[in-house]
Amino acid sequence: MNKNINQNPEAEKEDIKRLASYTLLFKSNFLKGLLFLLLAVVFELLAPFAVRKIFDEELKKAVIDKNSILYWIGLYLFVNVTAMIFQYMSDIQLKIMAMRIVQKMRMQIYSNIQRIGISFFDNMPAGSIVSKVTNDTLAVQGLYVKVLGEIFKSTVYVISIYIILFTIQTQFALLATFLLPFVAFIIYIYNKKARVYNNVIRSKVSELNGAINETVQGISVIQAFNNQEQIQKDFDKTNEERVNQRTKLLVLNSATSYNIISTLRNIVFVVMIYYFGNKVIKDNAVTSVGLLYVYVDYISILFHHIHQIVQQMNEMSKSTVASSHVFEMIDKEGKDISDEKIEKISGTVEFKDVSFYYKKDEYVLKNINISAEKGQTIALVGHTGSGKSSIMNLLLKFYQPQQGKILIDGMDLQTLQDQTIRDHMGIVLQEPYLFTGTILSNITLNKENISRQDAKKALEMVGGDLVLGNLKDGIDEKVVERGATLSSGQRQLISFARALAQNPTILILDEATSSVDSETEKIIQSAMDVLMKGRTTFIIAHRLSTIKNADKIYLLEKGRIIEQGTHSELLDKKGKYFDMYKTQSNL
Repeated sequence: MNKNINQNPEAEKEDIKRLASYTLLFKSNFLKGLLFLLLAVVFELLAPFAVRKIFDEELKKAVIDKNSILYWIGLYLFVNVTAMIFQYMSDIQLKIMAMRIVQKMRMQIYSNIQRIGISFFDNMPAGSIVSKVTNDTLAVQGLYVKVLGEIFKSTVYVISIYIILFTIQTQFALLATFLLPFVAFIIYIYNKKARVYNNVIRSKVSELNGAINETVQGISVIQAFNNQEQIQKDFDKTNEERVNQRTKLLVLNSATSYNIISTLRNIVFVVMIYYFGNKVIKDNAVTSVGLLYVYVDYISILFHHIHQIVQQMNEMSKSTVASSHVFEMIDKEGKDISDEKIEKISGTVEFKDVSFYYKKDEYVLKNINISAEKGQTIALVGHTGSGKSSIMNLLLKFYQPQQGKILIDGMDLQTLQDQTIRDHMGIVLQEPYLFTGTILSNITLNKENISRQDAKKALEMVGGDLVLGNLKDGIDEKVVERGATLSSGQRQLISFARALAQNPTILILDEATSSVDSETEKIIQSAMDVLMKGRTTFIIAHRLSTIKNADKIYLLEKGRIIEQGTHSELLDKKGKYFDMYKTQSNL
């Protein structure tokens, strides 16, 4: 469940203040919207007086002047149409402001997502992040489009009507005033309950988005293992919990908005009928039809807008809950991006007594010491979970070691900006990720310093032209999400070309040949000998046959280096590396 469910009132106030501050970014739209809204209210409140004029003056004349009546009818229509126009203009301004604010928020979230450390994404489902960027910002938009306008409009109506009522009939004004504490109590109770419900609802929506995203990504596994029924049960359970909370909110809405406000309005109407009826019978007075119309109209408008204020509390609650999720993403501490550059590094790398854990005190690396000179090839081998990938994660500065240092050209890696050192690194992952676009854009990543010619050359150097040459559009071939229409070998070659196009000093190959067929592996392997020349290369390998020529091989077990040396040296030791090689070679 989302941590914001029990958010304290002070935090809620801060969120509201922060939401209000966004309006200052678009003051022109905001002020115009409120001005037009105020004018719409003024003109709409003038309308009942035109009707009163007709009933109390024009229709009581000995000779009825049709032109005069038409004048007041025309005036009535004019003020209503004018009010409608001003309302329209207000809506446009507030909607433009709302769209701009949501655009600003999404840009802030998206920008921050790219700066947040990798560890954040280890514990946050992709669907939940997408929900914050899309659904939650959309809910916040409702605050500016609907809630802000309606509450301001209704508040102006309520204040204006009270002023008018006190001017023409103090008793009714006092009666309506005595009912306000009940309305305030309703709003208080509503806010207290609704925020809890809305928090749970948004949390469940986030879970549902995560489940849908996970299902789409893993649909082949789900179908292969006939797990559709269990997945559906889990989804239905979460969805049912969301519906239950939504039902509670709907019951609360019905109980605290229309029913109670309608009852209060009817009480006022009964008192009005009693007052006027008693006046006619007791005082034998002729009640002004026009004045009665004004009372009824204004009381109806008054309670309509009190109802609107109460009703908007639901939208306000949803918006503030959503805003806390949005601000959580915006405020998540990210790493600074600077223009600092290191023109060139030689590529010497040293791990000195490095220890590291993902979860506190559960070390996955212990006292790691690795030394790589310029242009050397370093191979890391070991069973799954031995710590090979963790070493690569530290070298790429995805994480920081709890103990020890990592030095590049003698410089402490932690003192360097992330992008500064990554400018000199290239990486090929076991499962390459391709973006929607073309093969060209996936190689260049749309960086201006990598030309089309550079991309073609990189692709040729890894032998990609031999495998991708049969594609209709060649390097301009369309790539769908994750490169789903390409073979694993084609995706790997594109990923390899992407790394090489950066012309890195340090090359990281994370089991880069393990997911390709033997023929494609030969193409990559034949290119690697040339490509690694002059580059410091780290290879994580399952197939020991691919690292025979490595300058140093480190064998890891349970986060520790247990053997190191060249391929021949390790075979001569007849230790665990020898056993692994013998098993793979069927010796």
